[in-house]
Amino acid sequence: MNIDIVCVGRIKERYLTDAIAEYSKRLSRYCKLNIIEVADEKTPEHASAGVERQIRAKEGERITKHLKPGAFVIALAIDGQMLSSEGLAAKVSQLGIQGVSHIQLVIGGSIGLDEAVLKRADYKLSFSKMTFPHQLMRVILLEQIYRAYKINAHEPYHK
Repeated sequence: MNIDIVCVGRIKERYLTDAIAEYSKRLSRYCKLNIIEVADEKTPEHASAGVERQIRAKEGERITKHLKPGAFVIALAIDGQMLSSEGLAAKVSQLGIQGVSHIQLVIGGSIGLDEAVLKRADYKLSFSKMTFPHQLMRVILLEQIYRAYKINAHEPYHK
């Protein structure tokens, strides 16, 4: 299975890059992982709704350029479907059974995803009603994908 994480912005914090590297290494046993970073837009303090819409649109255009026609696109969205770890594992397994060989998971920037990206998505996934920093969300997502593969392989997660 090919899995792309398409995300807005670069991660500069060492502790986050170390965690991403660790989960990427662990996942290499189960899938071909590719992390695609697109440039983020600077959001001015107290930006109007219109300015925020323009920012999401610019970031959305950058994201959309990387979305492949045959891929199953999952957008991380606060109003998406909430799944347990077992539910995510079942979703990944079900997609594989249906012949999907390429999954692209999309993480928006600090003010979320553009409506065009959400419409392009085949599925919207929510991790919580809470808002998480998009940089940290990358680590959380990778950990859950790794956990899903461990569940599907009937392997223990903790040693």
